[in-house]
Amino acid sequence: MVRSALFALSAAVVLAAHAVALGQAAGSRGILTKVDAANERVTIRSSDGKEQEYSIDKRARVMGADGQLLKGRLKTLEKRLNSPVVYKVIERDGKAEELDGLKVLDPGKNGDTTGFKPLTELEQGQYQEFEGGLYAGGSNQRPSDHEAAGVALSKMIQPLAADGKPQADGRIVVLSIGMSNTSQEFLVFRKFALSDETVNPRVLLVNGAQDGMTAAAIQNPYDQHQGTKFWQTVEERLHEAGATADQVQAVWLKQADAQPETGFPRYARVLEGELAKIVQVLHDRFPNLKLTYLSSRIFAGYATLPLNPEPYAYESGFSVKWLIEKQIRGDKSLNFDATRGTVRAPWLSWGPYLWANGTEAREDGLKWEERDFSSDATHPSPAGQRKVAKLLLDFFKSDSTTKGWFVAH
Repeated sequence: MVRSALFALSAAVVLAAHAVALGQAAGSRGILTKVDAANERVTIRSSDGKEQEYSIDKRARVMGADGQLLKGRLKTLEKRLNSPVVYKVIERDGKAEELDGLKVLDPGKNGDTTGFKPLTELEQGQYQEFEGGLYAGGSNQRPSDHEAAGVALSKMIQPLAADGKPQADGRIVVLSIGMSNTSQEFLVFRKFALSDETVNPRVLLVNGAQDGMTAAAIQNPYDQHQGTKFWQTVEERLHEAGATADQVQAVWLKQADAQPETGFPRYARVLEGELAKIVQVLHDRFPNLKLTYLSSRIFAGYATLPLNPEPYAYESGFSVKWLIEKQIRGDKSLNFDATRGTVRAPWLSWGPYLWANGTEAREDGLKWEERDFSSDATHPSPAGQRKVAKLLLDFFKSDSTTKGWFVAH
């Protein structure tokens, strides 16, 4: 998924006996997977997926992304595991066993996602010292207590009348909240669901997501600006669909911010905070909302605009992960359980995880090709919209907290 420009070291940097100017043309690229500082050896996974151990010549230069020598050499490298690197191999007697130089690349710089793993496959591995997995401990499964709470809440979902009271021929409203991508994907999901005879006819899918409405824009419904406009439009769309706020019982939330520049983890933390405010707004505006499912961005490695490129699209997964973990740990500002105090938010969980590293297929086969995107390579094309819509439909039909009410019985 390399979309970055080639880098080169300054011509002024001249090495002694084992000099090497490491650049894209001069060296090989790979992922640093192991460091043995005591014996001055490293293991690198090359682009073909094979891992090989190398010794590093004592006179070889070991550099950071800025081209400067790393203080501590291999000791410092121990903190850079799973980072992309460019390296120069010395062949001795026809064998490539020693490195003449190594440079750590800036993960995700200029959209380069070389070596990035989906959170679902990173698991207990790390991205810049933060573990993967959708939930704590590198797990992709909800913790048992959180799972049980979600299942219990799902059993309370039933068709409701306009005033929010149970009614056999009432509605179970599933509402989307988010930006343009969310809107495009949800509309195709709704189309799929309407043509699927196994979907409960009492379920009403309402698209509340809107173009240009980022997480930062909608976190305050009383700002008399974009936030106020967004939430008013949500109310209007519910009314147009013949539904009310009292009938909303589940939400799909997918959000990001425009033109992030602050790097990781700062941007991911900011987005986490914005998402926290949004789910609190959801609780306040929809009194019967019980379940909210979050998804992070699809791949953005082909992006031609700075709207929300890589690595920010990938890193938004950590925003969702951290938010859900915060609720699971019992943060009072996200409490969903009335037996534990004031309820401030709905129950939160991952919906479908949508990121895959471009044409590198995930274990479940998901991959993102250039044809899956519109001309700006940020918004999905009809083909990309269908991919997300299918993942959404499969999720709602199969998840333990949704299938009981989403699927017709």
